[in-house]
This record gives sequence, structure tokens and C-alpha cells, in this order.
Amino acid sequence: MQERKSSLQQLDYTLLFLMFVLMCISLLAIYSASGQYSVDPSYFVIRQLIWFAVGAVIIVGVMFVDYDFFKNLTVPVYAFGMLLLLIVEFFGVYRNGAQRWINLGVTEIQPSEFMKIFLILALAHLLYKVTTHRKDTSIQGDLIILFKILALGIPPFFLILKQPDLGTALVIASIIGVMILMSGIRWRILIFMSVLVILGISILVWLYNAHFDIFNIFIKSHQLDRILGWLDPDGDTSGIGYQLNLALQGIGSGQFYGSGFMQGVQTQSDTLPEIHTDFIFAAIGEEFGFFGAMVLLVTYFLLFYRMIMIALTCNNLYGSYLVAGVIGLLVFQVFQNIAMTIGLMPITGLALPFISYGGSALLTNMLAMGIILNVNMRTKHYMFEARESVAE
Repeated sequence: MQERKSSLQQLDYTLLFLMFVLMCISLLAIYSASGQYSVDPSYFVIRQLIWFAVGAVIIVGVMFVDYDFFKNLTVPVYAFGMLLLLIVEFFGVYRNGAQRWINLGVTEIQPSEFMKIFLILALAHLLYKVTTHRKDTSIQGDLIILFKILALGIPPFFLILKQPDLGTALVIASIIGVMILMSGIRWRILIFMSVLVILGISILVWLYNAHFDIFNIFIKSHQLDRILGWLDPDGDTSGIGYQLNLALQGIGSGQFYGSGFMQGVQTQSDTLPEIHTDFIFAAIGEEFGFFGAMVLLVTYFLLFYRMIMIALTCNNLYGSYLVAGVIGLLVFQVFQNIAMTIGLMPITGLALPFISYGGSALLTNMLAMGIILNVNMRTKHYMFEARESVAE
């Protein structure tokens, strides 16, 4: 017996409520963090609200298109994304040591943000085709699937890494990693790939100590500074360890309940750069303390838990792959941003999803949420659940 629900009834209000909570936290944190600038603090809040409103329109637009239609867009959007990355490579705007933007006259766009979604669409479609029509279950078949995933994922990864944009490149890598796990290939292959990664890191460490000129080909000076600042933040508190030390001081001074809204020393002084964007978690930790940080983390946990449940209950493999890709996109960004702020990971400049000030990243993440809401709205529930089989 099938439980038929209208699309409106199947709208995931829990997910929408959690996004609303994140929006409120974002606006409060941005208002406080922008107090260090000479402009009215409401300036950034109003602009962020506009981005949220545009994102809401995008979510509504995405929800009303059956996600099965996205299969038809896979090739053109992936090709379009690669074209934009190539335009950035040869004609992009160079600023602050990076070439990541395309100047459109009235505004600038950062194609690497769009490429995150385009890659999820492409990999989800690829996995849907190879798993639903797979006949070769040998290890050779697994390697073919792995090769196809890497063939789609490696080109944008290296083009984005070359800009250079290590943070976004790592997000691309996390999406690829999640999709490899979702592909169902043998654990022996996954373990072998993990050993290769560890071996690669070991070789880089050896090159750093024995052949620095070769090491510098793979790791540029500014990237090395971030790694050294992470490994030894007290070694140069006025240089490579400057941002991390100030972030740790701010979070540490917040203690349990924080110093209070608009009362943080680091947050309100012009000392910690990019505190309303990359380091907004430091502002939350200082002014709202451990309690405020835990409210944010619990909200994220509930958001990701709900996404996982949507992926598990979806009876369409393509929908499950789409949701899995979005989970890989968002979870890594949350982990990396918070981890770099508290010294667990090197600083990469990734925004905190739905919290940091900024339009491109926020719109990309809201587009991703629109895809998840779309999948959930079109998941048909039955009394005796029948999930789509890979043996079809």
C-alpha cells in the first residue's frame, strides 16, 4: 500500500527550520564581527540577507524541477564548468596572489564554486549508470569504475589547485572521496589508495628535508607558510602564526558562556583579519563561548543527520548519490573551517557554510540544499519499502 503525499506535505520542514537557525546565527555573528570595520554593522547583515533571499528563490526553483531531469544536464553543465575554469586559467582576474575570478563587467564570478555542484551532478549520474547496468563485478570492473570517477574529478581538482585555491580543491577531493565510497568498489582498492596517499605525504616530507627545490614545485611558498603556521603557531606569532594565534586567544577567552554579544576583544578590534568570513567561528566562540559553539555544532549535526536519513530512505539510486555528494560537499567545509580555527588543520580560507559572510559560497550551498529538498519531496514511501536495486 502506497502512502501518497503531495509535494508540499513531503517538504522537509525540519531541514528548513535548521537552515533558518543557521541563518539567524549567521546574521548575529556577522553583525557583531563587522563592528571592527568603519562601516555600519548592518551593512554586511543587509547584504547577507539579500544573498539568503536570492538563495531561497534558487531553492524554490530547484525544488520544482524533477531531479531526474538533472541527468539531461550532466554533460553540458560539466563541460560548461570546465570551460569556465579554463577561462580563469588564461584570462581570469588576478588578485591577492590568486587567479580565481572572471570579470563580467558588472560583477565577478568564481567558477570553482559552481564546479562543486556540476561535479556532484556528473558523478551522481555516472555512478547511477555504472551501478544500475553493471555486469562485470570483478576487481577489473571496480578499477574501471574508479578510473571513470577520477577521470571526471581530477581535471577540475588540478585546475582549481593551480589558481591556487587549496581549500576549494580539497572540497572537490572530498566529493570525489565520498563518491568513491558510494560506488561500492572493494575495500582492498580503498585501502591501497589510502596507502598511496600516505606514501605521497611521506615523499613530500622527505623532499622538504632532502630536496627542497623539488618540493617547492609541488608545494608553493604561501602554502608551506600555512602548513608551518599550523604545525608551530607559536614560532612566528606576528607572521605565519598570526591569524591562528589570535583565533585561539579569542575562542579561549570566551570560556563557557562567552564575553557577550558585541563584547569580544578580538571580534571588536581590528586585529583578526577576515573574522566575518573565514574566521567567523572565532567570533562565535569568543562572544557566545562554548555554549554558543555547541549550539552551532548541534545544529550542523542535526542537519547532516537529516541529510543522511534522506539518502538512506530514498528509493532512487540517483537521488541517493546526489544527496551523498552534497553531504561530502558540506561536511568537509564545516570540518575544515572549524578545525583550522582551533588549530587542528592548516588555514585554507574556506567559508563556514550558511554562517560566513559572502554570496558565491552561500548561493552554492543553498543550491545544494535545494537539490536535497528536491530528492526528499520526490521520494515515494511505501508500506513495504522497495529500494531501487543495482541489479536492474
